[in-house]
Amino acid sequence: MPAEGGTRRKKAVSELKRQLILDAARRVFENEGLEGASLRAIAQEAGYTPAALYFHFDSREALYAELLSQSLEALKASVDRAVSKADSPVDRLRQAALAFFRFYERSPRDLDLGFYLFRGGMTPEGLGRDRDAELNQRLAVTLQPIADAAIELGVEMDQARRLMADTFAHATGLLLLAHTGRIRIFGVAAAELMRNFVDDQIARLTE
Repeated sequence: MPAEGGTRRKKAVSELKRQLILDAARRVFENEGLEGASLRAIAQEAGYTPAALYFHFDSREALYAELLSQSLEALKASVDRAVSKADSPVDRLRQAALAFFRFYERSPRDLDLGFYLFRGGMTPEGLGRDRDAELNQRLAVTLQPIADAAIELGVEMDQARRLMADTFAHATGLLLLAHTGRIRIFGVAAAELMRNFVDDQIARLTE
């Protein structure tokens, strides 16, 4: 029993250190972007030596991927909660799309993270083919309830997938306008435009 207790404590300490490193990495990425960040800077921000950091993460790309993975996990949980309260395909579609939008509306830094927009702007960054493929798949999973609901309404798979893409594009475009303040040019609210978009899509599917 004492040995098991010691193992649990070591695991808890290791997990705490790991999260402290991730928190520090997020701050450095926000200030320096993916390309400008270094493991040495992240280690310094976390209060550890680079060697201690390497024990948990072997590269800045691994750190960024873990941060993005955590963000996508939180996004999926938010969408799943919204969908679980819906009692019809129409409502599930609406709740899934609006939950996706609201998550990033409340957390603009997560939107930056997902699009690699920290400091560097719109640049074609990547984390390596395997990491990119895995993270893109996880993003697609968060949008899958939209396609599933559309299919329940009698839509073919290809059209359902286009609806996923349209919803993603519309939501992220509105979020970009909202978070940069450009939406004020038009005198409208991004959330209202998103609701209108979703209602229009549902009307087309059910007419």
